Amino acid sequence: MQTVNEVSKQTGVSVRTLHHYDAIDLLKPAKITKAGYRLYDDAALHRLQSILLFRELEFSLKDIKKILDSPDFDLKEALSQQIRLLELRRSHLDDLISFARNIQKKGENDMDFQAFDKTEIDRYAKEVKERWENTAAYKEYQLKATEMTDSETEETGRQLLDLFAGLGALKTGAPDEPQAQDLIRKIQEFITEHYYTCTDEILKGLGEMYVCDERMKRGIDKAGGEGTAEFARQAIKRYTYSAKPQ
Repeated sequence: MQTVNEVSKQTGVSVRTLHHYDAIDLLKPAKITKAGYRLYDDAALHRLQSILLFRELEFSLKDIKKILDSPDFDLKEALSQQIRLLELRRSHLDDLISFARNIQKKGENDMDFQAFDKTEIDRYAKEVKERWENTAAYKEYQLKATEMTDSETEETGRQLLDLFAGLGALKTGAPDEPQAQDLIRKIQEFITEHYYTCTDEILKGLGEMYVCDERMKRGIDKAGGEGTAEFARQAIKRYTYSAKPQ
């Protein structure tokens, strides 16, 4: 057992921060003596390591608590996710260093802002949070995923892309035209049937992801032609904001 002062000296985390972690139930001491001293065991220190890694990755304390308190939290899987995020951040920093050196070498006329793009990091961090938040939608997706074979999963993905291909054929028109809106309805119903209950709120969030998530955007634009992802976002926006026919 270690006192709060000993833990602070070993880890570099201030006593005040450790007290705060205790107050918000993020890191509880293993024992509190009759005199009121906090004592931390190895399990608490392992949890502190996880907290510090997630903090380095800029996760909020609220998100970290959700992840660590998830009923199916697995330390090995979480470490793999942390390592992947750290690798993405290292690659991002390498790009920024190269970008800065290039400006230093060539002058201030380089208007390439690609080095600042953190889309891939943000996307993966979001996936990590969703993995451990144990939301109803994620649990439903997990259940349906386990019931499908690899070939069924592949075929389901192909069918969804076919719907986007159909949407791409309409992108020269207006996103609120009946044909486009009907395809959005079919996409929502398809996601509900094969993945998870796709509410209007979830669909609206997906619409934004189709444009902001580069991986999704590339897949959708490949299926329906360049601009399909943006057209889908606009069509979903109109669909979720308009009144549904009864």
